Amino acid sequence: MLTKKKKLTKKEIKQDKLVESYYKAYSFFQNNRQRIAMFGGILVVIIFVAIFYINNKKQNNQTSGIELSRIMTLYNNGSYLEAINGRPGTPIIGLKKIVEEYGSTENGETAKIYLGNAYTYLGKTEEAYNSYQDYSGSLQLYQASSYAGQAAYFAEKKEFDKAADLYQKAAHVTETDVQNADYLVKAAINLMKSGDNKSAKEIFEKVQRDYKTSTAARDIQKYLVQLN
Repeated sequence: MLTKKKKLTKKEIKQDKLVESYYKAYSFFQNNRQRIAMFGGILVVIIFVAIFYINNKKQNNQTSGIELSRIMTLYNNGSYLEAINGRPGTPIIGLKKIVEEYGSTENGETAKIYLGNAYTYLGKTEEAYNSYQDYSGSLQLYQASSYAGQAAYFAEKKEFDKAADLYQKAAHVTETDVQNADYLVKAAINLMKSGDNKSAKEIFEKVQRDYKTSTAARDIQKYLVQLN
């Protein structure tokens, strides 16, 4: 006589499924042991390379920060040629070398802006433009400086529409930049020179309205008189 089959509890069902899953996993591992080992080896290499890259970039950023700090006394004193090329026989390697060796780091990106400024002060507009254009760092104030530097280049080339557009971009990178009013005024002046008086007037009025206490707002009235 057949006995009645015992009904499994939920706990026993879970245990059975666990055992079944274990044996399936074990079987899969045995059948694919070589592939798993190869994949694991590749994964270890990828992780190692990623860690090495991150640590190396961090180290390079720290080194470029030290090199940049050595330049600032020369830069702030107006010794722009030395700031660009460095001082032979001293630890000061110059902004140009910092950009060449560490340009992909955040401090290296910052050096591009100072290099552009130094070239500008020396009247080397092409070199300045290339340096400003090359900036791709994450710091918003320097991004705005990059746009403004490029704008000044086009203004000098009498490409006023391009200059106005870039000055406006500079003014809209971040609301906290104290130079925003100045960028907008320069954008409006370039629009005047391009013949777009309507857009120029709108920007001048915006500066009067939104940046009343700024230095840039003081001279706006004379431009508005010209436009009227």
